[in-house]
Amino acid sequence: MRIGLLTEGGYPYVSGEAGLWCERLVRGLEQHEFDVYALSRCAREEAEGWVPLPPQVGRVRTAPLWETVDDGVVHGRRARRRFAESYGELAKALCTGAPGDPSAGPGGESAEASEGRSALEADRFASALYGLAELARDEGGLPAALRSETAVRALERACRAPGAHRSAREARVPDLLTVAARLERALRPLSLDWYEDDDLGSVDLCHAASGGTAALPGLLARHFCDVPLLVTEYGVRLRTHYLTEPDSSPAIRALLAAFHGRLAAETYRRAAVITPGNTHARRWQERCGADRAKLRTVHPGMDATPFAEAGEFPECADPQTLVWVGRVEPAKDLVSLLHAFAEVRRAEPAARLRIVGTPSGPEGAAYLVHCKGLAAQLFPDEADGPHAVGRNPVSFEEIGGPELPSRADAYAAGALVVLSSVVEGFPSGLVEAMFCGRATVSTDVGAVVEAIGGTGLVVPPRNPRALAEACVALLRDPERRERLGAAARARALELFTVEQNVAAFHGIYLEILSRTPARRVVLDDTGEPLPFGVPAEAHVPGRWSDPVARVAARGGPGGPRSGPPGWAADGPVRATAPVPASEGAAR
Repeated sequence: MRIGLLTEGGYPYVSGEAGLWCERLVRGLEQHEFDVYALSRCAREEAEGWVPLPPQVGRVRTAPLWETVDDGVVHGRRARRRFAESYGELAKALCTGAPGDPSAGPGGESAEASEGRSALEADRFASALYGLAELARDEGGLPAALRSETAVRALERACRAPGAHRSAREARVPDLLTVAARLERALRPLSLDWYEDDDLGSVDLCHAASGGTAALPGLLARHFCDVPLLVTEYGVRLRTHYLTEPDSSPAIRALLAAFHGRLAAETYRRAAVITPGNTHARRWQERCGADRAKLRTVHPGMDATPFAEAGEFPECADPQTLVWVGRVEPAKDLVSLLHAFAEVRRAEPAARLRIVGTPSGPEGAAYLVHCKGLAAQLFPDEADGPHAVGRNPVSFEEIGGPELPSRADAYAAGALVVLSSVVEGFPSGLVEAMFCGRATVSTDVGAVVEAIGGTGLVVPPRNPRALAEACVALLRDPERRERLGAAARARALELFTVEQNVAAFHGIYLEILSRTPARRVVLDDTGEPLPFGVPAEAHVPGRWSDPVARVAARGGPGGPRSGPPGWAADGPVRATAPVPASEGAAR
């Protein structure tokens, strides 16, 4: 089959987020064809280029979200009226309070009335969104209109209207300008020319590698061309928005959160299947309105090969060394880890801690300096004897040096791997430690418990004493540590490999396609539909070329989507002549 892979800031860019699992998916499903539709977030991504593409990638289309686009489109009076109506309805849907918000409607509202009002606002948002998409398709784009005074005034009217929630009513002009600019960027996929029969209209399935803006082209392909949509989220975009907008005003946060929440709900409603990467993400999706019947948990696939040697020889690790591996940033809470290690040192004076990682941005660099200063205060340099050079029991290192050339070497350096985060999605570093057969002590955040199962110790976050007690318990019990490490490796090899991930998506692709009506209609010489012209066997890679029959989109030759899809342009499908039963038996 032919898959349209939709990404934002990811594959095929070298520095893209979540690009690795997309690349493994594409390379693992070599029997299928992939067209990649990528939205870039910054100039650096485009400057660094793409990863090498396998032959099953037929084409790549990209569009920037980071630069201001001047489409040069001048709308007439009728188009401006259509835009004002659709954008006004979109703004009203964002400004209406959530169910149960006393500032957004009459008090004492029943649960049924609240649910009905929520469904009404969801329909209003969807109608406005698709109205803007149809206008963009008819007029050639909307970037200038989305940044226009008309858009800002529509937002202002919606915020001042009766029934708007309290935060929206407090929005000032600078807030409205900021929200309009953010919405223009998020809605930029509406103006792309990707929704023709020779683009997304020709694929059998759209697979969005994340929610949010990345899934918007899939929504439009479903709206215009009836292409089924699969949405995968290893980190919920709505949750990410809440965590990355702490410095904005309450009005900006409320309006943007409403937009992302409405978009997530519409995406989940229209998707054929939703695949969260863990139970933590699944709970967020259900809270945002995802139907449980559509949810299929597919754990991330990770390459276990680089960690095989460390996993087969766990006895080579230093039994007194604790290892932390990851990006250095405040969310990892290394301060609590250092205070916990001070307690560990009182119980086990020979223990050492190796912190392996690089800072994440300027904030991470400042945090690393702070942690080094704290380590110097808590742990003065110590020497093994009167003639030995003193050293600190805590070391800060980076992968790539002579002692730790790879991540596998970092995990292999210690008998116990520690995770001290206060915020975590899916703990990929923890799974790498499990591949290496290492026992782990982790904080109970994100999908940590789901990942490790019963193969490690879990403590509350921001609790140095509990973290220290768990570490000491495993340092003093090598047999238990070995049992946990072996169980962790077996669990990781069973649940978190690339092979299981690829096999799961292959099955989901077939499931979706088996429930999707054929979108290609074979016509005979008179232009009439040919019964059974597209059997199930038609869904195979390659091009068909035979000049007798014609292939039309579902809308028919006179409809707005007439003409064959691009992959069928070289030649239409021909119905084969029936074979007599005796002749078939002879074969």
